[in-house]
Amino acid sequence: MELVILLAIAIFVLAYRYNTGDNVYKFFADTVSGIYNTYAPYSYREVKEKTKELGYEYTPRQYMTQVLLLGGAAGVISFLYFYSVITTIVYVVIAICFVPYLNYLRTNRIYSEYIFEQIQVYTTNVIMEFTTTQSFVKALEGVRDSGILQDPVLRDVKRMIQMAYENGTIDQSIEFFDTAYPYYMVKNMHQLFLQITKEGARDSGEALELMSLDIDALVEGVYRDRMDRQTFHKKFLTFGGALFLLVLVMQLLFGRTEYLQMLEKFYVKLILHAIIIINCYFLITGEKFYNEDVGVE
Repeated sequence: MELVILLAIAIFVLAYRYNTGDNVYKFFADTVSGIYNTYAPYSYREVKEKTKELGYEYTPRQYMTQVLLLGGAAGVISFLYFYSVITTIVYVVIAICFVPYLNYLRTNRIYSEYIFEQIQVYTTNVIMEFTTTQSFVKALEGVRDSGILQDPVLRDVKRMIQMAYENGTIDQSIEFFDTAYPYYMVKNMHQLFLQITKEGARDSGEALELMSLDIDALVEGVYRDRMDRQTFHKKFLTFGGALFLLVLVMQLLFGRTEYLQMLEKFYVKLILHAIIIINCYFLITGEKFYNEDVGVE
């Protein structure tokens, strides 16, 4: 373990010497970014670019703050558990390694929220345009030219229009969009337009008005769920952090001297490692739940 630490220090020193005048953090950030851009899935790269475009990407200072907070918390907790510098360093390194994953979850959540808002705009405005034009394709063209949509939804709406003209029907266009954005509001709205188009309904105003009300109710439910998630997330992190501090209760019950004697036993250390791993798994699972499928009904 000491050899690994020395190698890490040596790599840092060499990087600093070969990058005089440059920011060492920038050197490592550029290196990691290059590796990421080479091997990361295209879909996530697109998500990351959109997050950056929206202005929600972490700055280097925010990344460093997250590293310090997570690493500091891991250091304090692991030292209180084991009173070992080596063990503490290992847990700190492992904790810092989870920073990119946590940012990945956060980025996906922001992108999911953005897409949902775009879908809300798409459905509401297509209904409004259809009320005037009485043509689904013309309604799509009106929304496309209005400037209210952004990529990737705008790009897919253009693709829908192109498919409608190529095939002479809206069926394939609707199937394409429903597959790309499997939201209930999208499927229900498209199903209504299919019925109106194929059955030739004379008075579709009432049905469209009801559909608009359904969409409003659905959107309200999603935003309410989002606020509930945020409240739950704060309580969850508080509870999860408190679980790690149970070791302090143990030390108060047994006394610090007796606790250190217990640490000399192999199975006690094993149990403590298991407690930390289970608690960490619990927190990561909660973070994953909080950041997944936001905006999906």
